[in-house]
Amino acid sequence: MENHLLFYILLALIPALETSDFFITPFRNIKKRSADDLIVNGIEIYSMKIDSKVTSRFAHNVITSRAVNRANVSKEVVFDVDLPKTAFITNFSMTIDGVTYPGTIKEKEVAKKQYEKAVSRGQTAGLVRASGRKTEKFTVSVNIAAASKVTFELTYEELLKRNFGKYEMLIKVKPKQLINHFEIQANIFEPQGISELEAQGSFITNDLSQVIKKSFSGKKGHVSFKPTIDQQRTCANCSTSLLDGDFTIKYDVKRDSPGDLQIVNGYFVHFFAPTNLPNFPKNVVFVIDISGSMSGIGIQQTREALLKILEDIREDDYFNFILFGSDVHIWKDTLVKATAENLKEAKDFVRAIDTRGMTNLHGGLMKGIEMLTTAFETNSVPKRSASIIILLTDGQPNEGVSDPQAIQANVKKAIQGRYPLYNLAFGYGIDYNFLEKMALENKGVARRIYPDSDSAIQMEGFYEEVANPMLTEVELNYPENAISDLTQNNFKHYYDGSEIVVAGRITDNDLNSLTADVKAQGAENDVTFSEQADVEETAKALQEQEYIFGDYIERLWAYLTIQQLLEKRTVAQGEEKENLTAEALELSLKYKFVTPLTSMVVTKPEDNEDKAAIADKPVEGTAKAAPGTQSFDGDPHFIISVPQKEDAICFNINEETGAVLNLINDPVTGIRVNGQLIGDKRVSSDAKIQNTYFGKLGIENKQLELKLEVTPEKITLQKGRKKTVFTWLDTVTLRQEGLTVIINRKKNLVLSMGDGASFVIVLHQVWKKHPLHQDFLGLYTLDSHKLSERTHGLLGQFFHHIDFNILEIHPGSDPKKPDATIVIKNNKLTVTRGWQKDYRKDPKHGIDIPCWFVHNNGAGLIDGVHTDYIVSNIFDTTVN
Repeated sequence: MENHLLFYILLALIPALETSDFFITPFRNIKKRSADDLIVNGIEIYSMKIDSKVTSRFAHNVITSRAVNRANVSKEVVFDVDLPKTAFITNFSMTIDGVTYPGTIKEKEVAKKQYEKAVSRGQTAGLVRASGRKTEKFTVSVNIAAASKVTFELTYEELLKRNFGKYEMLIKVKPKQLINHFEIQANIFEPQGISELEAQGSFITNDLSQVIKKSFSGKKGHVSFKPTIDQQRTCANCSTSLLDGDFTIKYDVKRDSPGDLQIVNGYFVHFFAPTNLPNFPKNVVFVIDISGSMSGIGIQQTREALLKILEDIREDDYFNFILFGSDVHIWKDTLVKATAENLKEAKDFVRAIDTRGMTNLHGGLMKGIEMLTTAFETNSVPKRSASIIILLTDGQPNEGVSDPQAIQANVKKAIQGRYPLYNLAFGYGIDYNFLEKMALENKGVARRIYPDSDSAIQMEGFYEEVANPMLTEVELNYPENAISDLTQNNFKHYYDGSEIVVAGRITDNDLNSLTADVKAQGAENDVTFSEQADVEETAKALQEQEYIFGDYIERLWAYLTIQQLLEKRTVAQGEEKENLTAEALELSLKYKFVTPLTSMVVTKPEDNEDKAAIADKPVEGTAKAAPGTQSFDGDPHFIISVPQKEDAICFNINEETGAVLNLINDPVTGIRVNGQLIGDKRVSSDAKIQNTYFGKLGIENKQLELKLEVTPEKITLQKGRKKTVFTWLDTVTLRQEGLTVIINRKKNLVLSMGDGASFVIVLHQVWKKHPLHQDFLGLYTLDSHKLSERTHGLLGQFFHHIDFNILEIHPGSDPKKPDATIVIKNNKLTVTRGWQKDYRKDPKHGIDIPCWFVHNNGAGLIDGVHTDYIVSNIFDTTVN
């Protein structure tokens, strides 16, 4: 169960701009071009080639870019590539004027020490790592002298997964300038024979479509795309490039038998994908989070996705809905068959789903498991049917059983391996590692659903992947005395259009043939399959092919083994986890893969010194600021999430105690938030300035005639003429027309205002007799996109689109916190890489969020200066 199967490359070779220009990334237009339209800021990229060799689904990809500095002074060139998250980098090198600077792969901790040592000497170029929705970014920059040439070469490998009946290679091309020699070459060799091959591009015009060359015959397929400079132009006299979008290659193989065994140099791989089998009836329980944080785009897209899924459910399927907020709600007492009448009623139910309450994830999941178990025990669903649980949630469990470890233990005990659990994590405000571990423990997977306009499509796509189970309890067996180091060979379900892959090492040197026996439960009866391959004939047939690269089956086995060891490591503990880590690390180093346990150290020549940079493998679930969630907390620390960068900007405000700051002001919706600063009880002797915090918040909604005043001591709610006072010792859920207020005792307050934004106010309590500190508040906004484009304030000005670029990462005063230049709002500012605390999930300790820190009260980042936002009181409407 992977994301839509792809082979994803984003290509860009970017010359750094002069001071008078703005910095460009692959996603920004170029401001100036020289007279020669092949040269941008003195740099000519004269060649860019993507060379892909795919052998038995295993892709070996080499990206080569060549550039020359046509200027009279040294220039910086940036090599920028986006890779599939499932890919492993295996090699990188830079060649400058004939001298090659290779990357070396080392254990992560060793590489980190080398990096920190370089930082201490002032020689580092910064970390090279980033992560996107489906991709990971590899970026290296280097200064080259006038007339010098540089060649970048990056190699990575990936096992292509089969999904919806095809293997897909997606090459995202954005060179952003004309290139004298631009070329994509893909050579595919499949021993089973290629049954279909297609290639297309989102940017392809009628003229460019003639440039795509594709052919296949027997076991070989070939695709090429090599446009001339004139064919790249957006118009006859234009210097801008048409090459901007997705280039997609799709193919499948012939399937004369259910599977295919291949053997080369003592390793084997078994591909198993039977066709023309009847589908199992499904029993699907949808467990849906309807807590307050799902309001807005979350619940809207969920309703849309569920309605589409209901249209696709087959009439012999059974299903039900479990909704959980503070309480658990069920649609029907039992699973029901997908009759026309039940589907109509289900659609009416889905359209009425709305958000309320907290997040009783444990209660919802346990109810879903109980419902499935009861259905089988009472024979109310077919005996031969495939059952799955699909959980969708966007937040932390905070009602009922809320401890993640207790939830995992209870769920695993209840499921007992009978049905897979698929966990969909909506957005970023969630512990993804917790959901992933729970899914893997129960033979499922976790998938992040990105909060965007296509969230519903993402959910529908996941459902389609599991919509057609053809086999259950699939077990692939091989001669025990002849093989070892077998990858996973038992699977809960096999879905139509997918493929099961098993690899291993042959230990019997005298083995003449290898037999694979497959046992599984079919929709109508138990089924068996048998495959046999002659060792010498198979190896000879494969080795004779010109498309073969090296010991590809051995590398495929290593790739698959490492991925599965890392999955097992996710759920393991103690000594078992240490052993899995050691084994995965050993293989990563042996086969030179950049994995979550290794890093590539890139040495670069800079000003007669070698500088070190590190390329890491990002891991899904690493803490990051939630898109659409802007916040302040602490002293006071403002955190501005930038979703498209999957990064954050932060700044502090240093102002006198008692000052009131306008944080959010939306003249269209009438929503306004002000906050008053308090300070420490006294200034410590070694402090340069007094620490300040927010000690009082005022939230007003004129349309609802609402005023909410919050301090660390009490909460005052005024709705119209009615005023109600609560304390932080209360546990309250208050719902009125267009308004929901939830107070979690001594923790936080959640305020939801109908179609407007929602806020979470976190209470920070310290020891009452603390000689220095006192209680204070933090504010986090949710669904800020619901506010109008006229929204402003210290926080409000960042609720809509904001973009930035980071340049010139270099050592700062703290070796662990590099400095850089940020280009934002047409300003160039010095920023420092650091961390700020997000206290939504853990009010006591917080979670570190990486961000770029803007100094001097956010000067250059915020509109005007921070004193412009001072108001007279917490409900004042006039900003200075």
